[in-house]
Amino acid sequence: MNGRLLLFSLSELHYALPLASVDRIVPSVEVTPLPGAPEIVEGVINLAGKIVPIFNIRSRFGLPAKALALTDRIILAHTEKRRVGLIADSIGEVVECEKIIEPECIHPGLEHIGGIARIGEDLVLIQDLEAFLSGKERMQLDLAMECT
Repeated sequence: MNGRLLLFSLSELHYALPLASVDRIVPSVEVTPLPGAPEIVEGVINLAGKIVPIFNIRSRFGLPAKALALTDRIILAHTEKRRVGLIADSIGEVVECEKIIEPECIHPGLEHIGGIARIGEDLVLIQDLEAFLSGKERMQLDLAMECT
């Protein structure tokens, strides 16, 4: 597996999204809490009249909580079903990755990870947005979004 990746960071750790799933990057904005949403959902934003759920992936990976800062960015991306946003501390570059290691080769059962790549000296976890939410979390988010 290979491809173009958008690099981003959280707490100085490096992550990536397949560039094909990224729509654009916007400055941080106030996120409105969404009652009934799964814990991983920070809330929602209104983007040109469309309500977009914002994922806080810090909690998914056990990173310390952090208040949204003016310097943070929101990566707007899409899955087959919906548009989503991910909060990032900073955005890196777009890189071409010739070899992506399947997560099962590192450790069986790594959920939410689409692969692992070596970029320079860093190992980068590539997010799999289709697998980011569990089935229960997807249903919970669908119900919460119906009420908006």
